[in-house]
Amino acid sequence: MSDRIKTFKEFYKFYLTEHQNKTSRTLHFIGTFLVFICIGIAIYFNWTWKWFIVPIIGYGFAWVGHAFFEKNKPATFKYPFWSLISDFKLFFEILFGQRSLDSGKD
Repeated sequence: MSDRIKTFKEFYKFYLTEHQNKTSRTLHFIGTFLVFICIGIAIYFNWTWKWFIVPIIGYGFAWVGHAFFEKNKPATFKYPFWSLISDFKLFFEILFGQRSLDSGKD
């Protein structure tokens, strides 16, 4: 990844290569699901002071997946926006059966 990625389509292909481990994908899925739950709860109960936990939960699960299962560095540090969008894209692809938690079945 020495050359800068220029398009989201190109980035998403790279993103998928960095998310091949089933446990890591599961952790990403759980973290993103919990992000949506936390956002819903914060909005419903008007807990504006609890918004700080949203990125902690989302990134916490994802970074554990990278550190212990993928054994790579999250793309968040170099491509923060595309990485966040890709997390949501992968979440919904898994949720709607377009991708599997097992990357070998994609």
